[in-house]
Amino acid sequence: MSPMHAIYAHFMSRFGNLLCPRVADIFQSVIVCKNFSPLNRLSYNTMKKSAALFCSVAVSASLLASATVAASPAVVPEAPQIAAKGYVLVDYNSGKIIAGHNEYEKLAPASLTKMMTSYVIGQEIKSGNISPDDTVVVSKNAWAKNFPGSSKMFLEVGKTVKVSDLNRGIIVDSGNDACVAMAEHVAGSQESFVDLMNAWAKNVGMKSTHYANVHGLDNPDLYTTPYDLSLLARAIIRDTPNEFKIYSEKSFTYNGITQYNRNGLLWDKSLNVDGMKTGHTNNAGYSLVSTATEGKMRLISVVMGTKSPNARKAESKKLLNYGFRFFDTVSPNKANAPLVSEKVWMGDTDTVELGVTKDTYVTLPRTQTKDLKASFVINKELRAPIKKGEQLGTLYYRVGDQDVAQYPLVALNDVNEGSLFSRLVDYVMMLFQSWFN
Repeated sequence: MSPMHAIYAHFMSRFGNLLCPRVADIFQSVIVCKNFSPLNRLSYNTMKKSAALFCSVAVSASLLASATVAASPAVVPEAPQIAAKGYVLVDYNSGKIIAGHNEYEKLAPASLTKMMTSYVIGQEIKSGNISPDDTVVVSKNAWAKNFPGSSKMFLEVGKTVKVSDLNRGIIVDSGNDACVAMAEHVAGSQESFVDLMNAWAKNVGMKSTHYANVHGLDNPDLYTTPYDLSLLARAIIRDTPNEFKIYSEKSFTYNGITQYNRNGLLWDKSLNVDGMKTGHTNNAGYSLVSTATEGKMRLISVVMGTKSPNARKAESKKLLNYGFRFFDTVSPNKANAPLVSEKVWMGDTDTVELGVTKDTYVTLPRTQTKDLKASFVINKELRAPIKKGEQLGTLYYRVGDQDVAQYPLVALNDVNEGSLFSRLVDYVMMLFQSWFN
């Protein structure tokens, strides 16, 4: 018996009783016909498929070639020497670490703690639990006299203060008293607010961070890392944009007292710095989280444990200049734009559109952006039903033979099961494929 007849016999043994004689005759003529070429219909392939990608141009059918082109060498000087206990330079959009030293080492954050205090407040405002126009009565716990020798907003017991003012007292003035007042307003107590801080830290992905108070005064159970703070900075910018805007304000006046933002880079005209936060205790040293933009690129610098206010400013500027000078971030593909079509079996349509659910970003040395290519891998043979948003594979970006970034490849549309007849046809085709593969 020939392979064709064997396939026909197997098919009829399973489905013959479901078919009328005329349909059965059609299947027999299709299967045993010598000129029939079902391979023309088979497009499934689990191998990596390559495509040249450039800037925001999507992968098209004409680009699905696998030719290998030699990549330009990454001619990039080493990162500058940074006089700090630990630091990291990260691209905001891609999350790529451009430079770092001791970026995963646990260090005392000092007033960088207030970034999380601010983030929790921003989330509470965003969810509608509190409003910037709410008023807060200052308790004895939030009295400025409780924090001698430290930064404060100069709150007085019994005074009524708006949330919007306390928020600026935290971000611009770095006021420990303002932190306590807002913690009690949001959560009822400092301890409960600290629980919120740690819960949000986990949500953001800060795996090596623990908060012990709301303001950042030294505590053995209070620690974080430069990398974790970069994650928090990204979260503030991304999740609470109204909160982030306050970080660019250079001064704040409350009760006749004007205080200036301690982030000296806000006044630096050579960089477009629009945040973030300083921190200092004798134990922690002088620290600065800063962020700046150049064109569409945004960088985040975290420098912890320098020896002076000028040092934290200078070291942060070194990192930002290095990143903008020698690196670039490109966005090859946009969210929900079809990237490629793939064969689907047993469906009411033959193909499914694949793409990404969010814009993709890749950070590279400037000399290599033109060499960026893409490949994708399909996890398995695609069979209906398929739901929109279901991950079906992985999209890889690479330079030369090195993968530099990856994103989930998902279905951009639903594919429902096809009719009984179309599924029977696909069943035969799949049998044929498995026989000869």
